[in-house]
Amino acid sequence: MQKTQMNDRSEQIVDLGERSYPILIGSGLLQQAGILDPFIDGADVFVVTNTVVGPLYLQPLTTLLGARRIESIELPDGESYKTIATFESIIDQLVTGRFARDTVLITLGGGVVGDIGGFAAAAYQRGIRFIQVPTTLLAQVDSAVGGKTAVNHPGGKNLIGAFHQPSAVLVDTDTLATLPDREFCAGLAEVVKYGLIVDAEFFDWLETHSADLLAREPVALHHVIHQSCRLKAKIVAEDEREAGVRALLNLGHTYGHAIERCAGYGEWLHGEAVAAGICMAADFSARLGRLANTDAARIRALFAALQLPTAPPDIGVDAFMAAMSIDKKVIAGEIRLVLLRAIGDAEVTADFPSTELVALLTEQLVR
Repeated sequence: MQKTQMNDRSEQIVDLGERSYPILIGSGLLQQAGILDPFIDGADVFVVTNTVVGPLYLQPLTTLLGARRIESIELPDGESYKTIATFESIIDQLVTGRFARDTVLITLGGGVVGDIGGFAAAAYQRGIRFIQVPTTLLAQVDSAVGGKTAVNHPGGKNLIGAFHQPSAVLVDTDTLATLPDREFCAGLAEVVKYGLIVDAEFFDWLETHSADLLAREPVALHHVIHQSCRLKAKIVAEDEREAGVRALLNLGHTYGHAIERCAGYGEWLHGEAVAAGICMAADFSARLGRLANTDAARIRALFAALQLPTAPPDIGVDAFMAAMSIDKKVIAGEIRLVLLRAIGDAEVTADFPSTELVALLTEQLVR
């Protein structure tokens, strides 16, 4: 994996052959003239943002883009708007504006904006290029990297979408200064995930630097973003379409998506649901004798230190199981879960007694 680093800036390459692309990480990148020019061939740019991020960063971005034709759409903010109807509103504006196939679409915002804008780029005229400019920690460390694009359906999260890799990812760490504390903490859930599935030393580092992260100390922040992107880039390069090792990135997500759906999209932030879901995955792994109880306790303690939930909300077992059963990781009717064998060592499996899963849910959901 190619990597360069200088002062507070670094670069990771997602190595996908002809479709490889860089993740540029650093402070003040939205002020760096010409930084996106290598990734924009045509004269037209279409920006997808939302009503929160647009007023903050749309002007710096348009200034950065220079003398091009630029149009934008500001979506309503929130997971509840990650729908086909919102997707259609983007397509409608692209069609009305007569944007051609050489248009570059730029997503400016968090995970919802990146997912729905990326899906529009994948679908419009059978695919146009796009650039991710993530402005939340969760998007910077996870959702903006890897080419997964989607919208939600009432039946489940991210059920409608496509794999469509960006041409570049521009991570300006200065955008985190305007991120509310709750959303910042939610992003840390995905950071912890990387340590749990492939990098025990990174997990150890997070345990000793939780206070620095909550204080948004710049060096610590750059480190976690850089490390998270490095680890995800490596996994995506090995398994772009989630046929194998990439499925490990779903640790806690089957539970987390069920929490989001059952609680109502937007009631729990995605990272909050993932944190509780990872704790459930750790508890289930320990229950099956695959993970030491001491490791499960360390996992729960780290999430608590990062001000994230460690247990699901009060949801009925039947509704929760129904939500889990339509998860994208279900194959031939079998729920496949990511389980932990140790911190830094995970596996994807359907080899567990369903009775034990029901027992876990009953224990944790019925209070």
